[in-house]
Amino acid sequence: MITRTIVTTAAITLGAVSAMAENPMVGGAPMYADKTIVENAVNSADHETLVAAVKAAGLVETLMGEGPFTVFAPTDDAFGRLKDGTVEALLEPEAKDQLTRILTCHVVGADAMSMAIKGMIDDDGGMHEVPTLGGCTLEATYDGDDIMLEDERGRTINVTIADVEQSNGVIHVVDRVILPPM
Repeated sequence: MITRTIVTTAAITLGAVSAMAENPMVGGAPMYADKTIVENAVNSADHETLVAAVKAAGLVETLMGEGPFTVFAPTDDAFGRLKDGTVEALLEPEAKDQLTRILTCHVVGADAMSMAIKGMIDDDGGMHEVPTLGGCTLEATYDGDDIMLEDERGRTINVTIADVEQSNGVIHVVDRVILPPM
């Protein structure tokens, strides 16, 4: 009986480690495939600005919803690349509509893992248009394992960590904030 318990416990522990190993760490935190986009994002030290922005825009409930969603999640460094004062201004209540538009330009109403994105790019001859929930259209391309997005301002956004599975979709960490056209 003791041997069976030890073997069972070891199998459960190895199973948990194996399940965690499937998802990359983000911002120094494990990302759990059985948690929502918001539940995982709040644990990432690299996404504090994004979490604050999602709260300010009133999108927490939406991104905790059933989905599926693909979120191109900008890091704190990505927000830091914006012009001085921009983030603070966007977090003000009077900028809620603008902030919501910017954030929803990072969200696609599908569960698109990197291999699926690359397949769509290949099917479309090297570039695939990606419509977002915010009304933006991104142009996706890739080079080797690296997926790049171009926003409607012609800015290149690089996926730095791909395929972070969530219970309601997938997160791809990006190095720039996607901006809607002027």
